[in-house]
Amino acid sequence: MTVSELVRTDGTTADVSLGQLHDTAGQVDEELLPCRVNNPELWFAESPADVEDAKALCLACPVQALCLDGALERREPWGVWGGQLFLQGVVIPRKRPRGRPRKNEAAA
Repeated sequence: MTVSELVRTDGTTADVSLGQLHDTAGQVDEELLPCRVNNPELWFAESPADVEDAKALCLACPVQALCLDGALERREPWGVWGGQLFLQGVVIPRKRPRGRPRKNEAAA
């Protein structure tokens, strides 16, 4: 199991194993955890704009690195974890909109 560094709200750091993510998040003020105060479906949204919103919310999360490490280790099948979008266990840069791509970008 890998170990991540958690930055506490007082500026100090602590090494935390991935198995302790849930416990660690429970010790952080819940208002600082965007996945706990916003609609959880946002992190598994179909809309590319909603996915980008979820990724942006993760940027200030105190357990972002720990969340991302855990998702990488578990090869999460999909969703936003630690500010990154996962699809089939791999980080992808952005979600493609539904439907077929246009034949000719100039036609847009």
